[in-house]
Amino acid sequence: MRSAFVIPALDAERTIGALVSELVGATRGSDAWLAPSVIVVDDGSSDRTAEAARAAGAEVVRHERNRGKGAALLTGLRRAHERGARAAVTLDADGQHPASEALALARSSAPPEALVLAIRNLREAGAPRKNRFSNAFSNWWMSLFARRHLRDTQCGLRRYPLPETLELGALGTGFEFESEVILRAVRHGIPVVEVPARVVYPPERERTTHFDSVRDPARIVYRLLHTAFTTSFRARSVR
Repeated sequence: MRSAFVIPALDAERTIGALVSELVGATRGSDAWLAPSVIVVDDGSSDRTAEAARAAGAEVVRHERNRGKGAALLTGLRRAHERGARAAVTLDADGQHPASEALALARSSAPPEALVLAIRNLREAGAPRKNRFSNAFSNWWMSLFARRHLRDTQCGLRRYPLPETLELGALGTGFEFESEVILRAVRHGIPVVEVPARVVYPPERERTTHFDSVRDPARIVYRLLHTAFTTSFRARSVR
């Protein structure tokens, strides 16, 4: 199955080059048709994120102004679909998702029409306590609206089926996009598959995040409420 790697990036000059190089190296030698391409969406960065990504071998799509992670993901998914990809594996630009884990997701035996979610062990990975609380809060709300237990709804490492994801009509432009897509997928009968994955949290002084642990969970809940009241269930589809 032909796939693409999609990386939304904002002011990620320090980490994006190494990440892209690692992805390109991990797929080198694969069949030219099946080898995943690497697409970086520069979401209005003020540094040299685009130049660093391009120099490392990525195709770069640039937003002239910052539009939010959801908007960047949607741009990347559309570009991957235009390039003929059947699926897009997304990962964060800060390097917390190893290339080997992203490649494993691309090669997962899950059905091509499935949304594949990476499941992290946040405590084992050394995630800050506020991140673990925020994640648990979002998971609780997601499970409530989806009417089944979902273990990790906030991990940016996942495999989106194309064109199914693009047809869901997700509206969120920020971090809430990722939760909204899960709920819409469940309600549209798209299989949702959960697989364990290793993540790496750098030392606190080296961490860069644009996620607000108070504001963004609130936006997620608002978006889920809106989606819950404007869509209906078609099938039970979590595995």
